[in-house]
Formats: sequence, C-alpha cells, structure tokens
Amino acid sequence: MQYVIVGAGRVGLRTARALRESGHEVTLVERDDNRVDRARQAEFETVVGDGATEGPLERAGISDADGLAGLTGDLSANFAACLVGDYHGCRTVMRIDEDYRESIYRNYADAVDEVIYPERLGAIAAKNALVGGDSLAIADIAENLQLVEYTVTDRAPIRGYTFDEVELPADARVLAYGSGAAPVDLPDGDVTITSGDSLVVLGDFDVLGDVRRLIVGEQRAMGGA
Repeated sequence: MQYVIVGAGRVGLRTARALRESGHEVTLVERDDNRVDRARQAEFETVVGDGATEGPLERAGISDADGLAGLTGDLSANFAACLVGDYHGCRTVMRIDEDYRESIYRNYADAVDEVIYPERLGAIAAKNALVGGDSLAIADIAENLQLVEYTVTDRAPIRGYTFDEVELPADARVLAYGSGAAPVDLPDGDVTITSGDSLVVLGDFDVLGDVRRLIVGEQRAMGGA
C-alpha cells in the first residue's frame, strides 16, 4: 500500500520506517532542508514543500495513496493536509499537540479518521516499564478509557472463578481472554480463570486500580493500571 506522510521530524520519520519495514511504500513531504536531507539519507522518497498545500501533496502522489498522516508539530498544517487527503479518498491520521484537542477533532472533524497524541503513547510505554509484567497498557481509547492486558497471578482474588461468577467494577469489562499458548478469544462464561491467563480489559481510569487488584492481586493502590 502507498502512504504519504507530512512531516519528516522524529515522529514522521519513525512512522515512515515502520511502514517501510512492513512492506509499504512511503513518500514524505517536508519543507525543512535539514529534515529533507535526513529523510533522503534514509532512502525515502521526499517531496520538498509545504504539506498543508495541495501542490506538494499532489507531487507526492496523494491521488493514488491509500492513506495520509499529518505528523508535523503544527496542528493547523496537519489538519489542512488531512483535508486534502480526505478529498482524495485517503484514510487520514492527524497528530495533535495537546490531548484536550482530541475530542474536538474526533467529534467534529469528519476529514480526520484517527487522532494521535505521540506524547501519550510514550507515556503508556513508560507506564508499562514502571508497573512491570503483570499489566500492559495497550491504548487509550478515549479521554477516560484505557485498554489494558492483565496477567492473572496466584494471589488474584478472581483465580478459580468462572467469568460468569466474576464481577468487575461497573465501568470495566473483559473484552478478550487467553490461556497459555492458546490464541486470545472472546471470554466464555463457563471458563475457569487460572494463574497465567491473560485478560484484556476496557475500563474507566477511575476503576482500573480496583480491576488490577482483582486480577493481579495486589493489595496496595497502584495509581491505576
């Protein structure tokens, strides 16, 4: 598949590398000469110009692209690029600089298919490293919702119960379950939960501490997942 990325800075270049490693074609659009040089040294096709305008995007092949990502540090430029991408039928992804803007673009900007806040993704990685191996934050789904994978331990209060018998806080639910080497699947109410099982939970931030104590078994507050 073909993708156009506006912005060859840290976020844009890393995204381009990840796409290329997955076998996709990537063209970068960048107006800063130093970043253009770095992108070309990394052997990316790079169009010099303002990605917020249609001309450089057309030269980058926007009319044939499957997706466009506005990943500069300029929110207005990212949004303008997404408008052009949407006009050409692309899937559009926009980087934002403050998480409070997310709901605005999700609710009112039809031209934007996905909103990302890279600093939040970095925070999730740091949180996983600090908390350790019993819980893994996968993604922030919305302002107050997080998707977390927990591993059931020997001290977990829910160990030995079936899914039908377990009651999580009202603002949390188990979306998927995996046991040992078996693939993750939808939870079956008759299945007994045992040590080492993986539970993928969608929950409100306010209740994830309680969810963790039920599944992992820690008695002290951990400040969420």
